[in-house]
Amino acid sequence: MISNRTLYTHTGRKVHFYDDLVRGKVVTVNLAYTRCVGSCPAGFAKLATLQSMLGDAPGKDMFMYTLTLDPEHDTPRVLREARKEYGAGPGWTFLTGSYDAIDEVRRSLGMFDPDPKVDADRSQHSGLLVLGNDPMGRWCRVPLGFKTEQIFDAVRRVRLPASEW
Repeated sequence: MISNRTLYTHTGRKVHFYDDLVRGKVVTVNLAYTRCVGSCPAGFAKLATLQSMLGDAPGKDMFMYTLTLDPEHDTPRVLREARKEYGAGPGWTFLTGSYDAIDEVRRSLGMFDPDPKVDADRSQHSGLLVLGNDPMGRWCRVPLGFKTEQIFDAVRRVRLPASEW
């Protein structure tokens, strides 16, 4: 079951993860943090390209979410600045909240390492993008290390009925 914990958007709006952001929608979710010097900058660039490839879908019939792993630093103000820096457009929301809320959400999406020591080190976070179509009950994960075209194809397959692939 996907967590419904309270989070905050980059605009400071209070939301419940499942009820407000996922229920009845097609979504992508990734983990990142603004001070990351590892895979995050490349992941943000790839997601910005993906958003462009998706045309006007983000914000209309699908939604992109980035969940911070550094809520102590990544306040809504910091996340607003990061969105600008990484070229995030409408339909791509950055999220923060309490450490416990973020931890519960990411675990409910299967975005954790089974080794507690590795899982506790945010610099070793998953480079996965969760793709979900809540109305169809269709969910998967793809590595952000894939080529953008491969990620786009995976999003298309999650978004559309099989007859439209």
